[in-house]
Amino acid sequence: EVRQVLDQVLVLATEQGVTGTVPGGAAADAPVDEPLPPHHQEAFDAISTGDYATAIAEYKTAIAQNPRDALAVAGLAQVSLLQRLDGTSADEIRAAAASGSLESQLALADLDLSHGDAASSFDLLLTLFPTVDAAGKTAVRTRLLDYFEILGADDPLVGAARRRLTGLLY
Repeated sequence: EVRQVLDQVLVLATEQGVTGTVPGGAAADAPVDEPLPPHHQEAFDAISTGDYATAIAEYKTAIAQNPRDALAVAGLAQVSLLQRLDGTSADEIRAAAASGSLESQLALADLDLSHGDAASSFDLLLTLFPTVDAAGKTAVRTRLLDYFEILGADDPLVGAARRRLTGLLY
């Protein structure tokens, strides 16, 4: 399951033009991908080997150097999701979610998002938001903001979830 999430992250990175490689045998007139900035490349390489802690550290360093680095912000959100899901199974997460605890609900939302069901993730978290204390609200809001970064501002689900969250905040 984590491999599927990693594959999704790599597909998203490729769609954003972040491949970290140059195609072999490319024609001389073919456009060549720009090399990744050093911290992005280190993070990409670490993700490829399953070293999520190093990838997180590299993205945090890139953000510290340039707080407007949108690719690093999205990369950090993506690799954080991978790290949270690493070593867990869907069955374990779903069984724990029956307890109704905040952490188990956050994990279930992560699982749904990793399986491509952002609508369920958003609905779960936005339904949970009004029922938790201030610390819980912060945790849910932070997770939602991570999901917004992962999916991108152009995703229609992000726009709808953002509006719903704004309504809950005010």
